[in-house]
Amino acid sequence: MPALLVLAAILAWPSSGVAASASSLFTLGHAEFHTLIKDPRKAKYRANWEKVEQRFSQCLRADPDGPNAPKALYYIGRVHEELGVQSGSGADFRRAIDYFGRVVSRYPRHGWADDCLYRRADINARRLKETEAARLDLARILVEYPRSDMYAKADAALRKLGGYDKAVAKMSGKSVQKSLDEVARRVAETPQPAKPETVVDADGDKRIVPSDPSGLAHLDMVRYRSSDEYTRVVLELDSRVTYRYQVLDPNPEVGRPHRLYIDLQNSRLGHDVTAATTVSDGILRSIRTGQYDKDTTRVVLDFLSMQEYKVFPLDNPFRIVVDVYSPDPEAAQAQAEAKAARAVQKAQAKKGTTKISYRTPSGSKQMVGDLLEQLGLTVRTIMIDPGHGGKDPGAVANGLKEKDINLRFSFILGKMLEEKGFAVHYTRTTDIFIPLEQRTAMANVKKADLFLSIHCNANHSAKVSGIETYSLNLAKTNDAVRIAARENAVDPRAISDLQFILTDLMVNSKIKESRDLATDVQDNTLAHVRRKWQVKSNGVREAPFYVLMGAKMPSILVEIGYITNKNEAKLLKSDPYLEYLARGVVDGVMAYKGKIERYAMR
Repeated sequence: MPALLVLAAILAWPSSGVAASASSLFTLGHAEFHTLIKDPRKAKYRANWEKVEQRFSQCLRADPDGPNAPKALYYIGRVHEELGVQSGSGADFRRAIDYFGRVVSRYPRHGWADDCLYRRADINARRLKETEAARLDLARILVEYPRSDMYAKADAALRKLGGYDKAVAKMSGKSVQKSLDEVARRVAETPQPAKPETVVDADGDKRIVPSDPSGLAHLDMVRYRSSDEYTRVVLELDSRVTYRYQVLDPNPEVGRPHRLYIDLQNSRLGHDVTAATTVSDGILRSIRTGQYDKDTTRVVLDFLSMQEYKVFPLDNPFRIVVDVYSPDPEAAQAQAEAKAARAVQKAQAKKGTTKISYRTPSGSKQMVGDLLEQLGLTVRTIMIDPGHGGKDPGAVANGLKEKDINLRFSFILGKMLEEKGFAVHYTRTTDIFIPLEQRTAMANVKKADLFLSIHCNANHSAKVSGIETYSLNLAKTNDAVRIAARENAVDPRAISDLQFILTDLMVNSKIKESRDLATDVQDNTLAHVRRKWQVKSNGVREAPFYVLMGAKMPSILVEIGYITNKNEAKLLKSDPYLEYLARGVVDGVMAYKGKIERYAMR
């Protein structure tokens, strides 16, 4: 059947060059899509769907204003909808919504616009549980597409969701928020697509509303986590882009603070990206996004006051991470006082002759404790990161999924650390997916003193076994590169690019402290487990792990065993073994805590 469809596509090519290319690409993509739909076995693999998406994307690039453009956008949406069904990922469903929205906004009078509204409503209602958005889309079909073949389905679905009269009245009265729906109505007044329009936003910045989002990367999501001392902003795109950034001085005349802008070249704003987000976390005032020109998206971070920042890219999916740090004046003062005190002690030690009668002042113990905390020379709060989760199972072998073992072990470890008096937080406590860069951000926001990322290892050889502990640094061995690539979910060749990025990030990272923590955890874990089991030590290693990048505290990644090794997999199923492992990690943390506090008291 596929061969006949391809032959039919070739015979159906029009005579004109561009139109022929776009039409043939669409026909091929259409055939491949429906072939994949009918083959559940092949439909399980993401790569197969991505090939179909590529076909429709090529169609858009070949003729972005042609008759197949809205259909290609629709089918890209359908591809991501099917990916969402397979993966269960909200990100896939939201990307489907994005593409359906582009059809509605760009081609509101196209015969498939009502289908896009219905499919978008269905995803919002059933998959994302965003019923209000679903109601408005269904009501829009009833109000604006009364002759639509989707009318009966929309009517039944809206009645089932409830709020029928209210939704229809809201849509009929045009009281829906000023959004892309209003833009779609204005676009519908002209038979041809509008040319890019220059507009001025509330802050006086000029930007261009694109006439067609096809053929370029899209900024799909802007998310952030923040506290009064740290904010991480993540810009997620659907493909790699070149970017540049610059800090602008404040302009008191118009009330503008310091600003950091990031220009994403060859990109457009995604359908659901908010134009402005108020942050006001003590570091940032707001995050603004706009279409700076026809192929450049600009993101602006408005500072409350000028701060230290780092900007770096990550892959799969491509995203740009902006870390913003607030200087801690109390810690800086405490550090200066401690330095001065040590200088006085050294001077007195050199004299060595005069005995001074000294009495410990009242409250000095509390003062010392406060000083240690301000300098980061104590350990009270620990963030435990159970690796992987949700749609990302990690390594799978011998009847085990890494994500499950990581979570079980993390709970055992957390309970033991709490018994020692530590405050313990987790990046996840259920089987959910959390992006790697968000995990370190969670630790920074919680002001954790240590970050422990828990993983199981894997190897193509079932003979490989052992425990190893990593800290953040440049990879020095092929094994370190391989494991970093697996945990980062990227091609090993991408690690070489990451090494260059890391040299800049390491300036303010706790590199030495993390290495010391990794050594203490590795040594103590092995010593405790070997009381009962024979296990191999693969030592302490360094590699550029995404999940450790940008951490403000000593951070390590512990590989507690190889899930691909039958003997080790059997041990990892056992709670008594995991308890021995956890007790060893706790011993390592206690050893590290003791060392830094003894050093601080010298």
